[in-house]
Amino acid sequence: MENKLASAVVNFIVRAILGMGLIFFINQYLLPGDNTLNVGLNAVSFLTTGSLGIPGVCLLYGILFYQNL
Repeated sequence: MENKLASAVVNFIVRAILGMGLIFFINQYLLPGDNTLNVGLNAVSFLTTGSLGIPGVCLLYGILFYQNL
């Protein structure tokens, strides 16, 4: 039981860190300068990417895209 919980926590942290790194990379290098599609690096995006992973990053950018239509 304890090993399973530790594995889930480590998995969450790894997904969150990779997701935040991906958001940072997209904001800095793939999107042009002053773009309105920059996802913020905050607690909500940390929790979203930690729980959903890469699809969470896509979800955050999809929400911003939908808001800007």
